[in-house]
This record gives sequence, C-alpha cells and structure tokens, in this order.
Amino acid sequence: MSGFSARVLAWYDRHGRHDLPWQRDPTPYRVWVSEIMLQQTQVATVIPYFERFMAAFPDVTALAAAALDEVLALWSGLGYYARARHLHAAARAVVARHGGALPLTLETLQALPGIGRSTAGAILSLSGHGRAVILDGNVKRVLARHHAIDGWPGQAAVQRRLWDLAEALTPQEHVREYNQAMMDLGATVCRRTRPDCPACPLRATCRALAAGQPERYPGRRPARARPRRATHLLLLERDGAVLLERRPADGVWGGLWSLPELDAPEALETQVQRRYRLRVAAARPAPPFVHVFTHFELHITPWHVAVREEPGAAEELAPVRRLWYKPGQSPPGGLPAPVQRLLRDWVDERRPTPHQERSP
Repeated sequence: MSGFSARVLAWYDRHGRHDLPWQRDPTPYRVWVSEIMLQQTQVATVIPYFERFMAAFPDVTALAAAALDEVLALWSGLGYYARARHLHAAARAVVARHGGALPLTLETLQALPGIGRSTAGAILSLSGHGRAVILDGNVKRVLARHHAIDGWPGQAAVQRRLWDLAEALTPQEHVREYNQAMMDLGATVCRRTRPDCPACPLRATCRALAAGQPERYPGRRPARARPRRATHLLLLERDGAVLLERRPADGVWGGLWSLPELDAPEALETQVQRRYRLRVAAARPAPPFVHVFTHFELHITPWHVAVREEPGAAEELAPVRRLWYKPGQSPPGGLPAPVQRLLRDWVDERRPTPHQERSP
C-alpha cells in the first residue's frame, strides 16, 4: 500500500463518514441509488430522499415494477430528473436482462442507462464486490490539487491523466474504505472553496498547497454566458381546479407533470381554445421569476386564467396526458420545482382568511 493511500485510510478511520444510510446495508442496489442521487447533490439533501425511495422501492424488482410517475413523484425537488428516468429504465433492463440482480462487472454496469465509469466503480467497490476505481468530482479535486494538475477536468486530456492517477493510487485492499475516504476528503476538507488544508492528511505532499495556491486547482470550466429562455406557464382555473399535463419524455422536465406552457401570450384566448377546447373568461399575469438550470436560465411568467368548459374539454381530448388538479389531492406524479411553487401560491391565495372562516 502506498503512503498516499495509507494516509487517506488513517484519516478516514478517525474523521470519515461511517453511518450514512446507504452504508448501513451496502448492497449494490442501495449503493447504486445513492450514487445516482448524489450526482451534483449534497449528502444532507439526499438522505431524506434516499430513505423515502428505499421505503417505496426496496429492491430492483420493486423499482422496475413501479410506474414512472411514482418514481418521479418521490424524486420531486431533487432536480436533474433525467437521473430518475435513467434509474427506472435501468431497473427494468436489469429485470429483463439479468433476472433482477444488478450485474457485477464494470462492462455490464456501464451498459445500463445512466451508469458511467465512476458510478460503476462506486457500485462495485462500495458494496464490497472487488477493487474498482472511482473519479467523481470530489476525487478529481483531491488529485488535481495534490499533483497540481492544470486544466479543467472536463477536458479529455486532463480527465485521462486523473483516471491514470486514480488507477495508480487506489490500493488493492480496503478499497471500499479508500474510495469512501477520497469522496469524504473532497467533500469535507479539500472543499472547492476555503479548503481546510491544516486538517488534510495529504498536506505534506500536496503540490498545490506547497505553491500556496490550493484553490487554483482544478481548473475552472471555460467561462461562457448562460443562455436565457422565456416561457409563460398557465394556471387554467375551472371549478376550483387547475389543469396539469404530462411533459414529453425528452427535454426539460421530461416525464413530469406541469402547467400548460406558451412561448408567448399573444392570442392567448385563441391558443387555449384551440389546444384545450376551453373558453377564457379572464386572464391576468402574475409576477415573473427566474429558475436557474445548470446550462441556462428560464424566465417564467405565470398567468392566472379563468376558463369555462366547452364540448370536448381537455380531459376528454387526452385523459392520460392531462387532468384537473384540486388542492389537497396527491399530485399525479413528479412536479418541477417552479410548478410546485406556483401551485402552493395558488392554494394560499384560495385559502380563506380567519375572518372569512367565521362568517355565517
């Protein structure tokens, strides 16, 4: 075992995280779900989602048998919904191709939707199924700083060098503990900003620290302006309910239930009548707001639109993709965060004041 891995493991024994929910019974399935949830998401945020998910879908077979709406509903608020869709699709592939048992080789794991090289390595090593190398964002940061590797890790040449280092430094034994230690070290000590270098077990050999520039590494993604998009979300209100519709499987909020959307509000009445066979009685805009995605900003203008039903109303046109939602009902599936916000505001607006509740 190298001095590098020995120091990392000694630090982990004293300071690492040993009682995370997915560590208590580290089956390949539980590790897999946790790794997908942890992508671009902090541990504290993931824990309650993971526990609810495991209660609903304790194994691959249960996840595969569930409707996508059930999966997305439990994912609501966690973001990056493609992760949930891939997880569900992969579970069904495991049942269809592997008899319901998650395959335990790098190649077969990577053949499943949403599982890349590092995630496959984490599934194998953290569940105790052999030596496998990982290279998530935390590990990249530790290695890039320790070896003073210039460049953004998203560049192919930089990523190859980091993979070579990860392969060379990962020990043959205690791989589960080492890989968890490297992730913990990056998350709690070798942080992106304000790293706690005095507490780091690698400080004596860290080249970035020796140069007095730990935050210089790893290199930043090349700067580029975040594109802006604009949309109008319609709260089509009828008899105390609003219309929801399922979005297409691909694209933003794929597979989630959302409010009807318009690119522009011109001819709103005509568009609502043509698309939903509903007659507009009144329409007013609500305060706009911005929802930030990883790669763009979405500028949202909500509209409160009172409608009356016409023959062949929305649910008659497409009963699977559209429905009327009333306060107090369970959502039909996953809802994007901005839609959850708008529905909460809509419910609050409709809630009677104490004075109204006392009125005869």
